[in-house]
Amino acid sequence: QVQLVESGGGLVQAGGSLRLSCAASGRTFSTYSMGWFRQAPGKERDFVAAITWNGGSTYYADSVKGRFTVSRDNAKNTVYLQMNSLKPEDTAVYYCAAAAGYGLFSRRSDYMYWGQGTQVTVST
Repeated sequence: QVQLVESGGGLVQAGGSLRLSCAASGRTFSTYSMGWFRQAPGKERDFVAAITWNGGSTYYADSVKGRFTVSRDNAKNTVYLQMNSLKPEDTAVYYCAAAAGYGLFSRRSDYMYWGQGTQVTVST
């Protein structure tokens, strides 16, 4: 029903910025709550940010509060993650995900659809 494709990752120096995009194809994108997760090699996939179907509410992991901003444009079927003041510990593969229903979800098990991920590398 929903296919998600992330883009915008790359190599950036510490203190720099990147904007990730997640393009959705399929039906009724606007009915899904969306989330961002990240996974570093050998570590678990951790929650980063979530946004409700209408973009009215957001939630962030403590590690990214004040630095990252999640937003969505339902007319473009796209969700974004603006990442500022990047740190080396932000290095990971970033995934977007879609959850059915309204709400803010922070658990992997809450999400039904996942993208393939995009690599973000922050150098010193």
